[in-house]
Amino acid sequence: MVKRSLQASLTGIEQAKKAFAQKGWTQDNLAFEVNLKTRQPIWRFFSGRSVERHIFREICSVLSLNWREIAANPPEELSESKELGAAEFLDIDALVQLVKSQRFDKIQDQCGTLQLLDVTRPVRIDDIYIDVNILEEIASLQWLEFADLQNFTSQEFDRFGLGKVSQTQIAGIAAVQTYSKLRVLGKPGAGKTTFLQHLAIQCNRGRFAANRVPIFVTLRDFADETRVAGEFHLLNYICKEFLTWGISDPSVLETLLLEGRVLLLLDGLDEVLHQHSIGVVNEIRRLSEKYQKNMFVVTCRTAAKAFNLRRFTDVEIAPFSQDQIVAFAQKWFTAVTKTNIQNKQEQAFEFTRKLNLPENLQFQRLAVTPLFLHLACWVFHHQNKFPTQKAAFYKQCLDLLLGKWDETKAIERDEIYQGFSLPQKLKLLSQVASATFEQGNYFFEQRIVEQYISDYIRYLPNASAEPEELQLDSEGVLQAIELQHGLLAERVRGIFSFSYLTFQEYLTARQIVANYNLQALEQPLEHLVSHITEPRWREIFLLTVAMLRSADFLVQLMKQQIDALVAQDPYLQKFLTWASQKSLAPPPKLTAIRAFYLALAKTPHLTPHFVLACIVDQGIFLDAALDNLVIECTIDCKSNFADALACNDALSNLSAIVQDAALHQALQQLKDLLPDPEQSKERFQIWWQTSYSVWMERLKAMLAKHRNIQHHWHFSPKQQQVLQQYYDANQLLIDCLNSNCEVTGVVRQEIEASLLLPIKELSEREWQVL
Repeated sequence: MVKRSLQASLTGIEQAKKAFAQKGWTQDNLAFEVNLKTRQPIWRFFSGRSVERHIFREICSVLSLNWREIAANPPEELSESKELGAAEFLDIDALVQLVKSQRFDKIQDQCGTLQLLDVTRPVRIDDIYIDVNILEEIASLQWLEFADLQNFTSQEFDRFGLGKVSQTQIAGIAAVQTYSKLRVLGKPGAGKTTFLQHLAIQCNRGRFAANRVPIFVTLRDFADETRVAGEFHLLNYICKEFLTWGISDPSVLETLLLEGRVLLLLDGLDEVLHQHSIGVVNEIRRLSEKYQKNMFVVTCRTAAKAFNLRRFTDVEIAPFSQDQIVAFAQKWFTAVTKTNIQNKQEQAFEFTRKLNLPENLQFQRLAVTPLFLHLACWVFHHQNKFPTQKAAFYKQCLDLLLGKWDETKAIERDEIYQGFSLPQKLKLLSQVASATFEQGNYFFEQRIVEQYISDYIRYLPNASAEPEELQLDSEGVLQAIELQHGLLAERVRGIFSFSYLTFQEYLTARQIVANYNLQALEQPLEHLVSHITEPRWREIFLLTVAMLRSADFLVQLMKQQIDALVAQDPYLQKFLTWASQKSLAPPPKLTAIRAFYLALAKTPHLTPHFVLACIVDQGIFLDAALDNLVIECTIDCKSNFADALACNDALSNLSAIVQDAALHQALQQLKDLLPDPEQSKERFQIWWQTSYSVWMERLKAMLAKHRNIQHHWHFSPKQQQVLQQYYDANQLLIDCLNSNCEVTGVVRQEIEASLLLPIKELSEREWQVL
């Protein structure tokens, strides 16, 4: 008989203590991880005393140790012990526990670790797993009109694309407990397999479905092994797996199934080749209907939901929340990196802090998926920042989805793409992305995207000329893109979008660059520049300028288009001339100074101007303070002495920093004209009614005379809109120049020197160059 208890050898204790020390835990921590009520078994384990067999093995599993190497006189392999048969067990609970005990190592080996992409060693699932949430309603099964989705902005385009359409989420394990037959859907890399492995481990340890035996089956392995015989028989497949662990009597599995004591976890229905999928689905149906008292969980990509599993409830893995992202990052940097504990914690904190910065919005959009969140952590770990060249990161993500992800999992897909190479797939997707984005569509009807696909494949070698066959081919390619890569997703019935807005933007920029390089013509970039005032095109500009071999021509086109925005408005030109003149007094950083005065006139009430002023120049700080003086001295009819006192204080403070004698005298004269705070309220009201407006005009005239600060700019609503577009477009141009793009020094210097200048001064600069 198998030994009921085990004890650690002296060398085993040393290994265990070393592994325990690396965890940095107390014995109470380890007891909690092993699901023990007290730490007495932990103490017995480390002191070399006997511990119940299942507890001994669980302690070793949590410490990532092989229990056979730790135990003193470990028992012989189970296959050499007395074979287990169901007939000798009248107590079903005892049978469950014995089968679980004999298969404990099998489940731990099969489901206890993950092989993360680009990480050279396996990672324990306990060290990286984050509890997932489940959506009980499948969005793609909803019925919505196309017009209902057309009002979504890029900000509302939800992390999985449904904007304000929100659903109640429940914990993954709660869903399994609620529905005995469950199909869990999810996008590539959403964590479906990891969730199933977690269920198996928790059941194995008695923390979930403790009265059941966990059985984990990779469906593609099942299909591959049984297709030779031409008959799919899941029960026989599981019996063979039981046999390797000393359970040769088929009645054991039959008894467990009849009593409803099995948790059957079936992973990757979408990974089964099409010609075998019907046989596999029918076998799942047959087994689940024959043994209905058991728990069944099947995972499948969302796009393969067409397979009908009768009496199964479909749910979908929800994108990570902010809390889940933070928790994952903390676990990732602890489990994967090899730095000390403090550095791991600090890097995890920095990762989440920088991820939430506005400039990293595109990374935020991807980080809701575990696969891309892992990649983001990996890149951040090596660079301690998010890459400024975002295009390279997006290309890596696309390469994953378009092939590498299946390759790492050894998944063989159906060749629906008719031999498409990776460049051909990227070209097709880029054309779809560009056409839909150009039209302002984040969502598009199925017939529209199929037409784009048809327009592409009709020119491929061996393409059918028959419209009906071409239509069928287009439908097949769309299904392949959705199923295999998850790049296009059916949001609601018959309506698609890119699963991530980031990929639609990247592929659109890629199409622009490809057309420009291929045609060696100016039209693609000229067309892009025509969208320079549209905020939704901002990311396209940043990606395009980063991907061009030389961005000189694009940034020059942008500069010309920006200057043209205000070229025909004399009043705006006068305003820019004033800002330029103000920038001439202090010599350093002329462009920054012009930007300051432009912002000062647009939004004079904002305190941050003072911060910029202090950084740039003392004279600008004075202008900011004088400009704020006008605000301090603005008194309305409801005001009292408090306003007059504030104005008096502001004048006194300014007089203390003004070095120009004439300006100092003018400020003092204005201060003397203010009403005496000792006067009565009635006399103050008389002064306000008779003298205030004249006093305020003298203040503004004094600022215009001595500092050329003018407050008579009265922009029409149209001019305010144009000025805002001009300001934002210049900011975009600066961001492009600062994005590590390939721009020659001469072009960069000329653009930086001529930013925010009026047309007259731009013409003079060009004449001087000639």
